[in-house]
Amino acid sequence: MAQQELRVNERIRALKVLVIDDEGKKVGVMMTRDAVELARSKGLDLVEVAPEADPPVTRIMDYGKHLYVQQKRDREARKKQVHQRVKEVKLRIKTGEHDIQTKLRHIRDFLQEQDKVKLTVMYRGREMVHPELGRQLLERVIRELEELGVPEYLPKQEGRNLTTVINPYSKAQIQAREKAKALEDKKTAAAAGGEKKSTEVKTGGKGDARAQDENR
Repeated sequence: MAQQELRVNERIRALKVLVIDDEGKKVGVMMTRDAVELARSKGLDLVEVAPEADPPVTRIMDYGKHLYVQQKRDREARKKQVHQRVKEVKLRIKTGEHDIQTKLRHIRDFLQEQDKVKLTVMYRGREMVHPELGRQLLERVIRELEELGVPEYLPKQEGRNLTTVINPYSKAQIQAREKAKALEDKKTAAAAGGEKKSTEVKTGGKGDARAQDENR
């Protein structure tokens, strides 16, 4: 039963109800009219929270405050919902490098705004004779965007067009990937530093040995 449909005070139809007080403690089974009087003596309401139980379960509370809190939670939940849009970016096999870079910037902006991006390579005329060129172009664009999103499906032919959709990583996923990459870079740098130090030690050792031979 929805929150706004809860029965309150005299609207409760059962003759007897199980009462839970405003501190969450079980009071016990009472006549409904007595339970309503108990709630009102505290300046609160008697709210039927489990009408299907036998007897129905009621709770003593500030119903107005309860509704306010519930509505506030609903509003916050709606704000957190991502209204994801699908942006389409069209490419041609003959698209120049400058235009490709411009389109990549737009795609990155879309993905960072949590929008999906549909990539479409359009074939014109005899370009259909070389479908692999369109596939290579899409694969290149996908590689350029791998830190921000992942293909929803492999590139597929739709009539004279080759398409795929890039799903954006969530902000939490991007942060996790960046953190993992930074950790991996740190390990690589540490390993390289250790290898360099080991090489220097070995080189130094040979130099000492040569010096000893010369002194002899």
